[in-house]
Amino acid sequence: MTPKLHPSLLAAVLLCALGVPCCANLNAGEPYRASYYKDGEIHITVLGQPEGKAITTGHWDFKPSWSITGDHLVFFRRLKNDPVVSNWITQLCIINADGTGFHPLSDGTFTDFNPTWTRDGTNTPVWNRKNREKGGYQIMAGKIGGKPGEEIALTGKDYHAWVHSAVKDGRLFVSAIPPKLGYGHFLMTPNPGGEPKFERIDCELAKTGILDRLSISPDETKICFDYHPGKTNPNPGRILYVADFDVKARTITNAKPFANAERQKVWFDYPRWTKDGSAIVYMAGGKLFLHTLADGTTKQVSTDPKADYRYPHGEATPN
Repeated sequence: MTPKLHPSLLAAVLLCALGVPCCANLNAGEPYRASYYKDGEIHITVLGQPEGKAITTGHWDFKPSWSITGDHLVFFRRLKNDPVVSNWITQLCIINADGTGFHPLSDGTFTDFNPTWTRDGTNTPVWNRKNREKGGYQIMAGKIGGKPGEEIALTGKDYHAWVHSAVKDGRLFVSAIPPKLGYGHFLMTPNPGGEPKFERIDCELAKTGILDRLSISPDETKICFDYHPGKTNPNPGRILYVADFDVKARTITNAKPFANAERQKVWFDYPRWTKDGSAIVYMAGGKLFLHTLADGTTKQVSTDPKADYRYPHGEATPN
């Protein structure tokens, strides 16, 4: 099924990929707020409106995720660059949504990536830490007000695990290779100090390619993600999907592409939900776009044609 796209979307993304300034904002007045990366700084803005002052400046800050209570952002700060992204050295940080209260959660000697929050009312930040000895990643957890060194591991060092999203009962949506279970997507029940419980999620689409950057809707009935057929997962050419999600049956069904079904060699990625779950904001070609589920339309919501926009997150809506 071909998604219904705004007529300007395809042209905008192709122009951006060629380095030509993109079209002006198509979504003036849109009420949704989001946090996102713009040229290495984190902003909070009503989508479709020009940016004001960034809430972080002077650093390279990536992938903000907004707490479900709406008052905190967690993100990572790049301290050491490298052509190979997995060799970056980063620091996990928290900041209040008003730009105050900044504090680090890790000491800046690890490769810590892609944080999000639990949705069980505890506001626990969770993220992925590279395993230097064996490769792969471990899932880590901290706390608001926590200090470097106080973070704990939620998974062991003897297997790979990566957290994407969470559900309200405290389980985390993860990709992992747990002992005896093999690779897959799971709802993982954390057990600090012990072994977590993994419950496999069934998805037909996952059998033919790689699902990544997964995010569960606020009402836990939908899920969005990027997809690439086969066993490789390059940034350009990913397709963005939305599907039905059944948290009780642990199934992903009825998956439909809503962006880049043509697999243009442009980086489409990081689909994330708006606060009410009615739309998905995502990045493509250095710009931000908003896809509305009800009518299937897509509009550009970034406003600066010279800027590099990435990693959007809806207000009070963790990954």
